[in-house]
Amino acid sequence: MTTRFHRLVLALAASAAMAGCGGGGGDDSPPPLTEVPDAALVSPDAYIQFARSLGPDDSAEPLALGRLDVAPTSETEEPVSLDRP
Repeated sequence: MTTRFHRLVLALAASAAMAGCGGGGGDDSPPPLTEVPDAALVSPDAYIQFARSLGPDDSAEPLALGRLDVAPTSETEEPVSLDRP
């Protein structure tokens, strides 16, 4: 009787442990971008790379500007197109 009971308890514990381990594969994509990251504000080149990475997505939500009042600029570099090279 006790052997049967121990086996039952062991089987239930193993089932519970296995149920807790599985599933939840989900997707590994990063969360959607909601604001301009601080790394894009470091230099004009960083801002250009960020802007180029956005691409045309008419269904995306607008980005919050956060600390961005004006895009980073340079007094010595020539203007660069945001179009991908």
